[in-house]
Amino acid sequence: MLLPALVGLDDAARRQILAGPRARFVRNEPVFHAGDPANSLHVLLSGHVSVEVTTPGGDQVTLAVLGPGATFGELALLRQTATRSATVRALDPAVTVILSKHRFEELRAESPDLDRFLVRLLGGYVERLETRLIDSLFVPVDKRVLRQLVVLSELYGDGGDGVIIPLTQDVIASTSGSTRPTTNQVLRRAVDEGLIAMSRGRILIVDAARLATRAR
Repeated sequence: MLLPALVGLDDAARRQILAGPRARFVRNEPVFHAGDPANSLHVLLSGHVSVEVTTPGGDQVTLAVLGPGATFGELALLRQTATRSATVRALDPAVTVILSKHRFEELRAESPDLDRFLVRLLGGYVERLETRLIDSLFVPVDKRVLRQLVVLSELYGDGGDGVIIPLTQDVIASTSGSTRPTTNQVLRRAVDEGLIAMSRGRILIVDAARLATRAR
């Protein structure tokens, strides 16, 4: 199985990681909670998960939705003692392979590729944070919502017409850095323009090309 996160590793290191213990999660089951000990990295083999945090005001916010091939929990491989900064929850049946901190140190001694692997993971983590910050500061909210639909259509399908995104408007709002009412207004306009169709808890991509153009 060739996963994007493992590209660049030699075959032996890749096999060692994929041979690790696997965990299976049902829909809505937490992979881990914020505040849990951070002692492992997860590679998502199948399914989708949400990354959630609680704001100082007590609201639950979804920072990201991840699909097959993604990794999460990278910082656990660096810190001596740490706790999880976010809750990760399965949005549908999901399978991960677990790379513990101890096993990672063993593999580093066998393969120098693992250092470059960790650098790439952390680089991707920083890039995602940077992109989210720039978008929230400089990109209008309507474009943020539409861009998130484009991203999710590629996560749940091929990014073309007919892809179904099985997420609520609350999730779309959170991942776009928007509010639920504003997101609803943007989505309603997209429906009126023939870009998407909506039903309870799901969004259908009707015209992917025009949606991508409007999101630019």
